[in-house]
Amino acid sequence: MPLLLVAAAVLALLVLMVLFRLNAFLSLIVVALCLGVAEGMPVKEAINSVQNGIGSTLGSIALIIGFGSMLGTLISDSGAAQRISLSLIRKFGIRYIQWAMILTGFLVGLPMFYNAGFILLIPLVFSVAASTGLPLLFVGLPMAASLSVTHGYLPPHPGPTSIAVIYQADIGLTLMYGLVVAIPAIIIAGPLFTRFLGRFNASPPAGLAAPRIFTDEEMPGYGVSVFTAVFPVILMAMATLASALLPEDSPLRRVLEVVGDPAIALLLSVFLAIYTLGISRGRKMDEIMALLTGSISSIAMIMLIIGGGGALKQVLVDSGVGDYITTLVKDMSLSPLLLAWSIAALLRVCLGSATVAAITTAGITLPVIAATGVSPELMVLATGAGSLMFSHVNDPGFWMFKEYFSLSIPDTIATWSIMETIVSVVGLLGVLALSVFVG
Repeated sequence: MPLLLVAAAVLALLVLMVLFRLNAFLSLIVVALCLGVAEGMPVKEAINSVQNGIGSTLGSIALIIGFGSMLGTLISDSGAAQRISLSLIRKFGIRYIQWAMILTGFLVGLPMFYNAGFILLIPLVFSVAASTGLPLLFVGLPMAASLSVTHGYLPPHPGPTSIAVIYQADIGLTLMYGLVVAIPAIIIAGPLFTRFLGRFNASPPAGLAAPRIFTDEEMPGYGVSVFTAVFPVILMAMATLASALLPEDSPLRRVLEVVGDPAIALLLSVFLAIYTLGISRGRKMDEIMALLTGSISSIAMIMLIIGGGGALKQVLVDSGVGDYITTLVKDMSLSPLLLAWSIAALLRVCLGSATVAAITTAGITLPVIAATGVSPELMVLATGAGSLMFSHVNDPGFWMFKEYFSLSIPDTIATWSIMETIVSVVGLLGVLALSVFVG
């Protein structure tokens, strides 16, 4: 019964938005409240769950999205994104530009949360697409696939690292095995999949794309452009290395962990960009501040929609759907790797959050490792791959991709959701193949 209600809620959400053209945020809130009541929650409790879902979701990513949007706007409006994109085009050529985007997404995604990496790189995607005349999805989807893979099952990303700690897996081995699985997953979900997306027309939302093509004299230098763009990545990577190499009581580790926090790293990067891409190039502070204000205005509805997705996710968790699924599958006789992937995939589809799905699955399947002797490193990868399965309307990441690429819900499902499914399934197949050789 709980799963039928979840299916009905998803269907109702699609009907409200596709047939009745109701605003996505309003639709999400209405459906979340109705689902909570239908699942047996008191009305007051359902309202609290919605509020908590919005608060927890925006509380964790509002600063990241806000500072990331400011940084992205400065990089885009100054011509830095165009400078970087033109360099990538020259080095890789238009024919291989997707591989440039994959490499960029992969390097940025390793230390950075998906949301922060996506916000940081989206101006670059817009600029590359505009400079080459290539379809936006052709350029952007490989980048998103690369970010998603690192988010799902590659240390030192915080999510997979947390799973590895629960499973007591060797993080170095997990990364090594993960790279073997990640490469085919990214290639199939990125460059190969985009060959079938010619009929989909994506476009940058108003106010977030570079407004014009810059002359060479108007653009900042390549070195300062790249340094400013990757500065938050550098700070986060330093924090990751410090956590792995320095003792917990090290003052240097504490400092690096603070400046390497995604929100703080992006805040510091905004200040850096204000100088390197603004003041040092003769722009007045009032002009720069007006630009930053406009960047926040342009993402207001996007943030509300992401919060609405978090509300629906929280209602699903608080109403007991996650516990119901756990009880349903915990006694099933399956391969440990397939079991971990299946539980994570089911939780992901029903709850929306990849992190919640992965951490919950790790708690459920931890005893299986001792009982079967399965490789804990492969269990990390199987769990992470399952947690990426078929992102849809209850996942804030779905709405972020939809809004930034100006896609309809059906088109977002046909592009983003299928891409995530490919990443998940190919990841599982890679893990099963590795299990033949890894004891």
